Amino acid sequence: MLLTDKTAIVYGAGGSIGGAVARAFAEQGARVHLVGRTRQTLEAVAADIKDAEVAVVDALDEAAVEAHADSVGDIDISINLVTRGDVQGAPLTDMPVDDFMRPVTDGLRANFLTARAAGRRMAARGSGVILALNSGSAHGSPMMGGTGSADGAIDTLVRNLAIELGPRGVRAVGLWVAGVPETFTVEKLAAVNPAIDAAAVQGIVDNLAGMRMTRRNPTLAEVAATAVFLASDHAGGITGTFVNATGGMVSR
Repeated sequence: MLLTDKTAIVYGAGGSIGGAVARAFAEQGARVHLVGRTRQTLEAVAADIKDAEVAVVDALDEAAVEAHADSVGDIDISINLVTRGDVQGAPLTDMPVDDFMRPVTDGLRANFLTARAAGRRMAARGSGVILALNSGSAHGSPMMGGTGSADGAIDTLVRNLAIELGPRGVRAVGLWVAGVPETFTVEKLAAVNPAIDAAAVQGIVDNLAGMRMTRRNPTLAEVAATAVFLASDHAGGITGTFVNATGGMVSR
């Protein structure tokens, strides 16, 4: 198994991608700490994982993140999959400033706090992997509000972490993941675009497939497997970059 005896913290573990990544880490031998703001969703994921630890922690709360990291002890893997409150589907000229800024400020703060907590402890031990995820939209994402700006900020954070922590044995890597159909529901998409209905969701799924080089949408299992590989020693030569798991939706 690729992650035997590794200790992993999954922030945002109650979400669709977070739950899939946590299960995949556990299947590959990791001891998994499930972290998020809603105990019910975390417990649902924990039911599928032997000996998973659950902690209700707001990743925007500096003191809470640090206290939880202290309670975990040695950390080998930290991955941030916390939702950012993105609002999409409207032109920038029609968007309230708070809706635009939320994914930028919340996304960057959560990734910084969780990466800093892990990075301090990993550097002291001389090993570890910090993982982040965004949609790869930094190079242009019309009608997606603050998503592109938030992604650009997180891209830069990951690269700078890799430069600073690399000499101390710590890797920082990201995944670009965009539009995984298994994560789509009318309820979820309506939270970022109120005009969504079931027919619109299917239209989005079909349109996304057509935008990819592969002409197919990546699956949740494929995303989770990519995260496992990047967290493992097999990816020891990969740091300071983002792995493109979008099926070629973005090409940079």
